[in-house]
Amino acid sequence: MKYIVCVKQVPDTSGKVAVKEDGTMDRSKMETIINPDDLNAVEAALALKDKEPGAKVVVVSMGPPPAAKMLHELLAMGADEAVLVSGREFGGSDTFATSQILAGAIAHMGLEKDDIVFCGRQAIDGDTAQVGPQIAEKLGLPQVSYAADIVPGDGKLTVKRVLEDGYMTIEAPTPCLITCIKELNQPRYMTVKGILEFEEKPYAVYDFDTLKDEPLIELDTIGLKGSPTNVYKSFSPPLKDAGITVQPTEEGIREMVGVLAAKHII
Repeated sequence: MKYIVCVKQVPDTSGKVAVKEDGTMDRSKMETIINPDDLNAVEAALALKDKEPGAKVVVVSMGPPPAAKMLHELLAMGADEAVLVSGREFGGSDTFATSQILAGAIAHMGLEKDDIVFCGRQAIDGDTAQVGPQIAEKLGLPQVSYAADIVPGDGKLTVKRVLEDGYMTIEAPTPCLITCIKELNQPRYMTVKGILEFEEKPYAVYDFDTLKDEPLIELDTIGLKGSPTNVYKSFSPPLKDAGITVQPTEEGIREMVGVLAAKHII
Protein backbone atom coordinates (compact mmCIF):
# COMPACT_ATOMS: atom_id res chain seq x y z
CA MET A 1 0.00 0.00 0.00
CA LYS A 2 1.31 3.43 -0.90
CA TYR A 3 0.14 6.99 -0.65
CA ILE A 4 1.33 9.09 -3.59
CA VAL A 5 1.38 12.85 -2.99
CA CYS A 6 1.75 15.33 -5.84
CA VAL A 7 3.55 18.47 -4.68
CA LYS A 8 4.69 21.66 -6.35
CA GLN A 9 7.41 24.20 -5.69
CA VAL A 10 5.85 27.66 -6.09
CA PRO A 11 7.10 31.25 -5.91
CA ASP A 12 6.96 32.85 -2.48
CA THR A 13 4.09 35.28 -2.87
CA SER A 14 5.73 37.67 -0.41
CA GLY A 15 8.62 38.19 -2.84
CA LYS A 16 9.03 39.85 -6.24
CA VAL A 17 7.82 38.18 -9.44
CA ALA A 18 10.47 37.65 -12.15
CA VAL A 19 9.16 37.20 -15.70
CA LYS A 20 10.89 35.87 -18.83
CA GLU A 21 10.48 37.37 -22.30
CA ASP A 22 8.06 34.57 -23.28
CA GLY A 23 5.67 35.61 -20.49
CA THR A 24 6.41 32.70 -18.15
CA MET A 25 7.79 33.17 -14.65
CA ASP A 26 11.55 32.93 -14.19
CA ARG A 27 11.49 30.64 -11.17
CA SER A 28 15.29 30.57 -10.95
CA LYS A 29 15.25 34.25 -9.90
CA MET A 30 12.48 33.99 -7.29
CA GLU A 31 12.34 32.66 -3.76
CA THR A 32 10.31 29.48 -3.64
CA ILE A 33 8.27 27.55 -1.07
CA ILE A 34 6.30 24.31 -0.96
CA ASN A 35 2.76 24.97 -2.12
CA PRO A 36 0.74 25.36 1.12
CA ASP A 37 -2.20 23.10 0.18
CA ASP A 38 0.27 20.39 -0.87
CA LEU A 39 1.67 20.36 2.67
CA ASN A 40 -1.82 19.47 3.90
CA ALA A 41 -1.90 16.66 1.34
CA VAL A 42 1.47 15.38 2.60
CA GLU A 43 0.25 15.50 6.19
CA ALA A 44 -2.92 13.58 5.23
CA ALA A 45 -0.79 10.83 3.71
CA LEU A 46 1.60 10.72 6.68
CA ALA A 47 -1.32 10.56 9.12
CA LEU A 48 -2.80 7.56 7.27
CA LYS A 49 0.63 5.93 7.17
CA ASP A 50 0.87 6.30 10.96
CA LYS A 51 -2.30 4.19 11.26
CA GLU A 52 -1.33 1.61 8.63
CA PRO A 53 1.87 -0.36 9.34
CA GLY A 54 3.65 -1.23 6.13
CA ALA A 55 2.27 1.66 4.11
CA LYS A 56 4.65 4.12 2.48
CA VAL A 57 4.39 7.73 1.34
CA VAL A 58 5.84 8.69 -2.03
CA VAL A 59 6.10 12.38 -2.92
CA VAL A 60 6.29 13.32 -6.60
CA SER A 61 6.85 16.70 -8.21
CA MET A 62 7.32 18.03 -11.72
CA GLY A 63 9.84 20.84 -11.90
CA PRO A 64 13.44 21.92 -12.53
CA PRO A 65 16.35 20.29 -10.68
CA PRO A 66 16.27 22.82 -7.78
CA ALA A 67 12.90 21.32 -6.76
CA ALA A 68 14.99 18.52 -5.24
CA LYS A 69 15.46 20.69 -2.15
CA MET A 70 11.70 20.70 -1.57
CA LEU A 71 11.54 16.92 -1.92
CA HIS A 72 14.41 16.56 0.57
CA GLU A 73 12.38 18.58 3.08
CA LEU A 74 9.40 16.28 2.59
CA LEU A 75 11.58 13.22 3.08
CA ALA A 76 12.80 14.80 6.32
CA MET A 77 9.16 15.29 7.33
CA GLY A 78 8.54 11.56 7.06
CA ALA A 79 7.93 10.67 3.41
CA ASP A 80 9.56 7.38 2.42
CA GLU A 81 10.41 7.99 -1.24
CA ALA A 82 10.64 10.94 -3.63
CA VAL A 83 10.36 11.25 -7.40
CA LEU A 84 11.30 14.36 -9.38
CA VAL A 85 9.82 14.57 -12.88
CA SER A 86 12.21 16.89 -14.67
CA GLY A 87 13.12 17.57 -18.29
CA ARG A 88 13.37 20.53 -20.64
CA GLU A 89 10.65 18.93 -22.75
CA PHE A 90 8.23 19.39 -19.83
CA GLY A 91 9.02 23.07 -19.22
CA GLY A 92 6.19 25.58 -19.63
CA SER A 93 3.44 22.93 -19.48
CA ASP A 94 -0.06 24.16 -18.67
CA THR A 95 -2.46 22.25 -16.40
CA PHE A 96 -3.56 19.88 -19.19
CA ALA A 97 0.04 18.97 -20.01
CA THR A 98 1.16 18.85 -16.38
CA SER A 99 -1.66 16.52 -15.36
CA GLN A 100 -0.93 13.99 -18.08
CA ILE A 101 2.81 14.04 -17.30
CA LEU A 102 2.15 13.46 -13.60
CA ALA A 103 -0.44 10.80 -14.43
CA GLY A 104 2.16 9.11 -16.62
CA ALA A 105 4.68 9.25 -13.78
CA ILE A 106 2.17 7.70 -11.35
CA ALA A 107 1.31 4.99 -13.87
CA HIS A 108 5.04 4.35 -14.28
CA MET A 109 5.28 3.75 -10.51
CA GLY A 110 2.26 1.44 -10.67
CA LEU A 111 -1.09 1.80 -8.90
CA GLU A 112 -2.33 -1.00 -6.67
CA LYS A 113 -5.75 -1.73 -5.19
CA ASP A 114 -5.28 0.10 -1.87
CA ASP A 115 -3.22 3.04 -3.17
CA ILE A 116 -4.37 6.64 -2.74
CA VAL A 117 -3.20 9.72 -4.65
CA PHE A 118 -3.24 13.02 -2.76
CA CYS A 119 -3.01 16.55 -4.18
CA GLY A 120 -3.38 19.99 -2.70
CA ARG A 121 -6.59 21.80 -3.64
CA GLN A 122 -4.71 24.26 -5.85
CA ALA A 123 -1.35 25.94 -6.32
CA ILE A 124 -0.94 29.57 -5.26
CA ASP A 125 0.86 30.50 -8.50
CA GLY A 126 -2.03 29.46 -10.74
CA ASP A 127 -5.08 28.98 -8.50
CA THR A 128 -6.79 26.80 -11.11
CA ALA A 129 -7.51 23.70 -8.95
CA GLN A 130 -7.42 21.70 -12.20
CA VAL A 131 -4.35 19.46 -12.00
CA GLY A 132 -5.59 17.08 -9.29
CA PRO A 133 -8.97 16.33 -10.95
CA GLN A 134 -7.30 16.04 -14.36
CA ILE A 135 -4.83 13.47 -12.99
CA ALA A 136 -7.77 11.45 -11.68
CA GLU A 137 -9.48 11.57 -15.08
CA LYS A 138 -6.30 10.50 -16.87
CA LEU A 139 -5.82 7.56 -14.48
CA GLY A 140 -9.52 6.66 -14.44
CA LEU A 141 -9.72 7.08 -10.67
CA PRO A 142 -12.70 8.13 -8.54
CA GLN A 143 -11.96 11.51 -7.02
CA VAL A 144 -13.11 13.65 -4.12
CA SER A 145 -12.06 17.32 -4.03
CA TYR A 146 -11.91 19.84 -1.16
CA ALA A 147 -11.45 17.21 1.55
CA ALA A 148 -11.78 18.54 5.11
CA ASP A 149 -11.78 15.12 6.83
CA ILE A 150 -10.67 11.65 5.74
CA VAL A 151 -11.60 8.40 7.51
CA PRO A 152 -10.04 5.20 6.16
CA GLY A 153 -12.10 2.00 5.88
CA ASP A 154 -11.85 -1.45 4.36
CA GLY A 155 -11.02 -0.74 0.72
CA LYS A 156 -12.60 2.70 0.85
CA LEU A 157 -12.37 6.20 2.28
CA THR A 158 -15.09 8.30 3.85
CA VAL A 159 -14.41 11.94 3.00
CA LYS A 160 -16.11 15.09 4.25
CA ARG A 161 -16.07 17.50 1.33
CA VAL A 162 -16.44 21.25 1.80
CA LEU A 163 -19.06 23.06 -0.26
CA GLU A 164 -19.87 26.77 -0.41
CA ASP A 165 -22.94 26.29 1.78
CA GLY A 166 -22.13 23.19 3.84
CA TYR A 167 -20.52 19.76 3.71
CA MET A 168 -20.96 16.57 1.70
CA THR A 169 -19.91 13.14 2.98
CA ILE A 170 -18.76 10.76 0.26
CA GLU A 171 -17.47 7.18 0.24
CA ALA A 172 -14.82 6.47 -2.39
CA PRO A 173 -13.31 3.06 -3.20
CA THR A 174 -9.55 2.77 -3.49
CA PRO A 175 -7.52 3.44 -5.50
CA CYS A 176 -8.77 7.02 -5.64
CA LEU A 177 -7.56 10.63 -5.70
CA ILE A 178 -8.23 13.20 -2.98
CA THR A 179 -7.54 16.94 -3.10
CA CYS A 180 -6.92 18.51 0.30
CA ILE A 181 -7.64 21.91 1.84
CA LYS A 182 -5.94 23.68 4.73
CA GLU A 183 -8.81 22.93 7.13
CA LEU A 184 -7.98 19.21 6.88
CA ASN A 185 -5.00 19.24 9.23
CA GLN A 186 -1.91 20.99 10.57
CA PRO A 187 1.23 19.92 8.66
CA ARG A 188 4.02 18.55 10.82
CA TYR A 189 7.59 19.82 10.90
CA MET A 190 10.78 18.12 9.85
CA THR A 191 12.44 16.16 12.64
CA VAL A 192 16.12 16.06 13.56
CA LYS A 193 16.10 12.32 12.88
CA GLY A 194 14.44 12.93 9.52
CA ILE A 195 16.99 15.58 8.53
CA LEU A 196 19.87 13.24 9.38
CA GLU A 197 18.40 10.28 7.52
CA PHE A 198 16.64 11.70 4.43
CA GLU A 199 19.65 11.07 2.14
CA GLU A 200 19.32 7.34 2.80
CA LYS A 201 15.77 7.23 1.39
CA PRO A 202 15.03 6.32 -2.26
CA TYR A 203 15.11 9.29 -4.62
CA ALA A 204 14.49 9.00 -8.36
CA VAL A 205 14.42 11.36 -11.33
CA TYR A 206 12.01 10.67 -14.20
CA ASP A 207 13.24 12.52 -17.28
CA PHE A 208 11.69 12.69 -20.74
CA ASP A 209 13.28 9.42 -21.81
CA THR A 210 11.81 7.68 -18.76
CA LEU A 211 8.23 8.71 -19.54
CA LYS A 212 8.08 9.28 -23.31
CA ASP A 213 6.55 5.86 -23.97
CA GLU A 214 3.83 6.15 -21.30
CA PRO A 215 0.44 5.85 -23.08
CA LEU A 216 -1.12 8.60 -20.93
CA ILE A 217 1.30 11.22 -22.26
CA GLU A 218 0.55 12.82 -25.62
CA LEU A 219 3.96 14.09 -26.69
CA ASP A 220 2.54 16.79 -28.98
CA THR A 221 0.54 18.41 -26.13
CA ILE A 222 3.25 18.89 -23.50
CA GLY A 223 5.74 21.64 -22.81
CA LEU A 224 5.31 25.31 -23.65
CA LYS A 225 4.77 24.74 -27.39
CA GLY A 226 2.37 21.83 -27.04
CA SER A 227 0.19 23.14 -24.22
CA PRO A 228 -3.35 24.07 -25.32
CA THR A 229 -3.21 27.24 -23.19
CA ASN A 230 -0.43 29.74 -22.61
CA VAL A 231 0.11 32.59 -20.18
CA TYR A 232 -0.47 35.83 -22.08
CA LYS A 233 1.36 38.05 -19.61
CA SER A 234 2.83 37.89 -16.09
CA PHE A 235 3.70 40.98 -14.07
CA SER A 236 3.98 42.36 -10.57
CA PRO A 237 0.91 44.43 -9.64
CA PRO A 238 1.63 48.18 -9.44
CA LEU A 239 2.16 49.64 -6.01
CA LYS A 240 -0.73 51.65 -4.65
CA ASP A 241 -0.30 55.34 -3.92
CA ALA A 242 0.47 56.30 -0.36
CA GLY A 243 -2.60 56.94 1.78
CA ILE A 244 -3.71 60.33 3.07
CA THR A 245 -4.02 61.01 6.78
CA VAL A 246 -6.95 63.23 7.68
CA GLN A 247 -7.40 64.76 11.11
CA PRO A 248 -10.83 64.30 12.75
CA THR A 249 -11.60 68.03 12.61
CA GLU A 250 -14.05 70.10 10.61
CA GLU A 251 -11.26 71.19 8.29
CA GLY A 252 -10.06 67.58 7.92
CA ILE A 253 -13.58 66.42 7.03
CA ARG A 254 -13.82 69.12 4.34
CA GLU A 255 -10.48 67.93 2.94
CA MET A 256 -11.67 64.30 2.88
CA VAL A 257 -14.93 65.21 1.14
CA GLY A 258 -13.00 67.23 -1.42
CA VAL A 259 -10.70 64.28 -2.22
CA LEU A 260 -13.63 61.87 -2.56
CA ALA A 261 -15.50 64.30 -4.78
CA ALA A 262 -12.46 64.80 -7.01
CA LYS A 263 -12.23 61.03 -7.51
CA HIS A 264 -16.00 60.90 -8.29
CA ILE A 265 -16.57 58.56 -5.36
CA ILE A 266 -19.26 60.88 -3.98
